[in-house]
Amino acid sequence: MLRKIIWESAQLRAIMWKQERHQMEQMDQQISLSDSAVKRVAWLLDQEDQSGLMLRVSVSGGGCSGFQYGFSFDDAVNPDDRTFQKGGVTAVIDETSLELLAGSEIDFVEDLIGSSFQIKNPNAVSSCGCGSSFAI
Repeated sequence: MLRKIIWESAQLRAIMWKQERHQMEQMDQQISLSDSAVKRVAWLLDQEDQSGLMLRVSVSGGGCSGFQYGFSFDDAVNPDDRTFQKGGVTAVIDETSLELLAGSEIDFVEDLIGSSFQIKNPNAVSSCGCGSSFAI
């Protein structure tokens, strides 16, 4: 009887550990949108005058550092997409891109030389001068 209790206790701990690990992995796979990015995307969507559009963020090979960021509007969520919402704005990212963007913040920056969406990517070890491409 004691063996059975110990075995069940060990199994319960293993299940709880797996659930905690899965939750931590899910948290690591998050991206965030700054307030400035939310405002700008909302404004751009309003200009498009088409309901149901979402900001699609992607990573593709190219650019001067190896990978480059892509931004577009999309009205579809594919089976391999993850969605993130803030302030009524939805960002869509495919799982492959999300692996490279995990923990990133999407920001919209306005300065003297112009305005642009920028990604603060903790996974990037280097990036080009304009910030549109990066290396891991």
